[in-house]
Amino acid sequence: MDPILAAIVRIFTVSTIRYFLLAGIPFIIFYLLLPRKFSSKKIQLKAAGKKDFIREVWHSLQSTLVFTVISVVIMFTPVKGYTQLYTNINDYPIWYIFVSLALSLVVHDTYFYWMHRTLHHKSLFNLTHLVHHRSTNPSPWTSYSFHLLEAIAEGGVLLVITMIMPMHPLTVLLFTVVGFMINVYGHLGYEIMPRKFRHSVLFEVFNSSVHHNLHHSKFKGNYGLYFRVWDRLMGTEHPDYVKEYDKIQARRFPEEAVAGGVTN
Repeated sequence: MDPILAAIVRIFTVSTIRYFLLAGIPFIIFYLLLPRKFSSKKIQLKAAGKKDFIREVWHSLQSTLVFTVISVVIMFTPVKGYTQLYTNINDYPIWYIFVSLALSLVVHDTYFYWMHRTLHHKSLFNLTHLVHHRSTNPSPWTSYSFHLLEAIAEGGVLLVITMIMPMHPLTVLLFTVVGFMINVYGHLGYEIMPRKFRHSVLFEVFNSSVHHNLHHSKFKGNYGLYFRVWDRLMGTEHPDYVKEYDKIQARRFPEEAVAGGVTN
């Protein structure tokens, strides 16, 4: 088999298995096995349907193929020469693996924010981003449910990151896994952050499942992926976000709401 084709088959297979594991396990737990147990954490009380899940999985598999092709182009074609990928793990200190991972997430958040806002332009939304927004009540399966053109734009971040900073293939792998796990949380449909998150500095910096869920239900605002920073700087955070989070918080922890004098 041609080496490029073999790489595509190998990476697509691994990525598909990863998708069904990292999205499927939370789906089974929250949507099939224990929905009543976690009912107080449900962001939208209505339930998505089987047709939604099938559509999301189908588009997600297409997106996975697109991401696979982009990865193969970057790592196994002459395009690699334009990147800063390095294969000898000793070229940089081991701790750089984790530093570059953190930096790649920061770059990705910036890339995603501006790409996401662009896709919401009226001339592009119906052409591309509408596929993702058909999931007004997202589930873990929604995480990769993109139009083909949006998948190309989404996957393009990998080229950007590998061009602007040294990256070991292990870091690339960690970036895709960590990024997808956070993406699944954002589309989970349930808020699972611990009680103390709401009144910590982390709440002011990081997104929550409520944050992105509100974007799916309202279609505007909350364009960031990992952080609230760009939305707050650019004035695009949905004005009801904190109020909506507090409503879920009060439902999850009624004793806290009573103690704080919250009645609804």
